[in-house]
Amino acid sequence: MVDRELQREQQYVANLYARLDALQREAEQQLVAVRRLDVGGNHQSRSERDTFARLYEDRIVQLREVDDRLAFGRLEVAADSSDSDSASDSSSSSSSDSTDASVYRYIGRLGLRDENLQPILLDWRVPQASAFYQATAATPLGARARRHLLSKGRDIVRIEDEILDAALLECDSATQHQGEGALLAALTAQRTGHMSDIVSTIQAEQDRIIRSDLKGVLVVQGGPGTGKTAVALHRAAYLLYTHRDRLKNSGVLIVGPSESFLHYIEAVLPSLGETGVVLASVGQLYPGIEATREDAPAVAAIKGQTSMARLVQRAVRSRQRVPASAQVLVVNGDRLTLKPQLIETAIHRARAGGKPHNEARVTFVKNALAALSREWLAQLKDQGRSMDDTDLPMLREDLRLADDVRVALNTAWLPLTPEKLVQDLYARPQWLAQLTPTWTPAQRALLHRPRDAEFTISDVPLLDEAAEHLGEYNVVDAAQKREQKEQRKRDVENAELAISNMEVKGLVNAKALADNFAELGDRATTAERAALDRTWTYGHVVVDEAQELSPMQWRLVLRRGPLRSFTIVGDIAQAASAAAASNWRDALEPLLGSSLEASRWRLEELTVNYRTPSQIASAAESMALAHDLPITPARSVRASEWPIETLTDVVSAVRRERSLGLGGTVAVIVLEHFLAGVVGSLGAAFGSLGVSVGVGAAGLLKDVAVLTPQDSKGLEFDAVIVVDPAGIVAASSRGAGALYVAMTRPTQRLYLVATGELPAGL
Repeated sequence: MVDRELQREQQYVANLYARLDALQREAEQQLVAVRRLDVGGNHQSRSERDTFARLYEDRIVQLREVDDRLAFGRLEVAADSSDSDSASDSSSSSSSDSTDASVYRYIGRLGLRDENLQPILLDWRVPQASAFYQATAATPLGARARRHLLSKGRDIVRIEDEILDAALLECDSATQHQGEGALLAALTAQRTGHMSDIVSTIQAEQDRIIRSDLKGVLVVQGGPGTGKTAVALHRAAYLLYTHRDRLKNSGVLIVGPSESFLHYIEAVLPSLGETGVVLASVGQLYPGIEATREDAPAVAAIKGQTSMARLVQRAVRSRQRVPASAQVLVVNGDRLTLKPQLIETAIHRARAGGKPHNEARVTFVKNALAALSREWLAQLKDQGRSMDDTDLPMLREDLRLADDVRVALNTAWLPLTPEKLVQDLYARPQWLAQLTPTWTPAQRALLHRPRDAEFTISDVPLLDEAAEHLGEYNVVDAAQKREQKEQRKRDVENAELAISNMEVKGLVNAKALADNFAELGDRATTAERAALDRTWTYGHVVVDEAQELSPMQWRLVLRRGPLRSFTIVGDIAQAASAAAASNWRDALEPLLGSSLEASRWRLEELTVNYRTPSQIASAAESMALAHDLPITPARSVRASEWPIETLTDVVSAVRRERSLGLGGTVAVIVLEHFLAGVVGSLGAAFGSLGVSVGVGAAGLLKDVAVLTPQDSKGLEFDAVIVVDPAGIVAASSRGAGALYVAMTRPTQRLYLVATGELPAGL
């Protein structure tokens, strides 16, 4: 019976793959045809052609990415509860084996239709597929049974049934494979160094969160291993599918805690058919800067305070200076007196416009030159020169080109880049002291560093804050951007006409097409354009490991999502950064303001630990409670057969793990100042044996990855070796949180390397 059912499912899935291949060939043929179009020398026509080529290219990529585990489930529903007009029911077939007629709905990574445009596979995100994740025997939601299709490549290797209707248990055809075999198989499978999607094993509490409303701020709190990251990524895919028109052109931003984390999750969304999402760490949210270095905890703490925003504002304003005394300027042989009052009046008028520093400088210069040219004209008249107001434009131009005038006006109001402002703030102690009269010398000393020092992760929000107050450095570029926005409005009308002429209505909308109407045919995707534009605002923002963000980092993230449509994922107990908040209300204050009304954000909690074996989770929670961490208790769904082991050196721990012969991924988690020594010891011990060792993101695909607790956030490994747990706790005020993170990364085995006593609770 099982073999017959397996063959039946294999045949159906084979037909799905045949259709997938046919659609891919069709898209490839359409791409070739579009590329061959002769559109002449018209720039807009070439751009239209390139845009449609990109449309087909994206479709081909999407079809290729979803090849693995294309279909993963089947939902059996009662025929009389099925809506015959629903697209989902057209993807089902009648069951003649059951006493009551049933129809089958196959669930997969994307929706497929046959040659007659009848659905044969439901996208997992459509409402009709929700019962696959949410139905239970007590609340079947119209479903009679749920079948998991476990595959390898394009072959179905096992089926797992969950019977929801007791009547099916009496049928000869019921395979009756009840239980969570598919889920447990996924949980115990070896890791690969990349995160896998959970689309085939989403659980009911996770599915409810994934499908929740787009509007507002959703906070997802959960302990280690509860699937927070997976839920966040699948929610991004769900929102992009459900709100395609709203999000396609604005995009979705996913902010992660580290480069290692982004490398780990980068394949998930493409495997779900979504490639237009921007993935970035906080250190990458300012274009042109790739900050990866952390400041010392005390430095990060002071840079993370909202008072730094006011400091940056004062720093910008201080670069608009009235001279202490009059200045004598030489212009074309004439000596002019530049009075402080003239500069003060010009500054006041420029500030009144409310524009950023660099843009307001244009107004300042214009006013200063106008006032100075009038004074020069009066001086020339007093000298008996035959001149009148018609000569003012000539005099203004002479003033504008004069070296003395340029120096005087630049001294009063110098154009600045955010990078130079922040560098000067750190490198000029006297200027910083003038700006921070209430600070102690020790506080100022924390910020002091050479001007050429690399920017840190904590500097990125300060750069972005400075950019808000400074505006565009090149005023010409700012004018060009405004013109581009106006041109885009005109292009939408042309796009509507192009869609009609090409007969592709429904495949692309006018706004998406207009994005590519540029004279040279801009082929950048929404994600690519967004990542390069500091002022880009996203339709939705997902923040993972959000408990780590400082108030200044929240200000930075809010500017990327001013609509306040957020999915915020984290665990307060895992907070390890010095600037992190101790509860969600305090953490969200920079995002929502001081009066946090309940209606402005909603909290969902994940309570089931899918990753961490119960014995490891219990030990980690015991340690956390001993250090007063506000953990969210979670129930582990399984135990592993290996107890936690304590050894005295890291080489012995790696040797012990390798002696088991089980393979899988191995991580060594160690404080940053021990990284080089640990890597050297492991290389000397195992290099001749062909065992590869890597650090950070580069180590995720090696035999052994060596990471700091910060870099390990959000990751999981088959085995984890935590070096010097007591040292991790003692390293900072949030050290217990860092150890809690490190201890909860393994899916199977945990080793502690310690030469002295273990931390309290262990």
